[in-house]
Amino acid sequence: MARKDRDAVRITTATRSRSEDIATRQRRYVISMSIRTVCFVLAVVFAGSPLMWIFIVASFVLPYVAVVMANAGVSPDPGGPEPVSPEQSRRELEPPPES
Repeated sequence: MARKDRDAVRITTATRSRSEDIATRQRRYVISMSIRTVCFVLAVVFAGSPLMWIFIVASFVLPYVAVVMANAGVSPDPGGPEPVSPEQSRRELEPPPES
């Protein structure tokens, strides 16, 4: 049985762990839905005012935005080592002298 070689994954392109990704998505969803709740409460407080309609529209639009943000793809971990660029002043090794 032949082995299939996989391409090596550079650590700088590695994604977050699954549990960390889910926790991040849940946090974004809870924050968005909290803002929606505040908009709904403000719509009740400003009943009869033109601001009421702005808060009502926001409370209807935010669930869609929250779901889209929560289902966003996995992003690479922003941390990690910085890429190293070769110094311009360094020269490459010279071949050994021929004898």
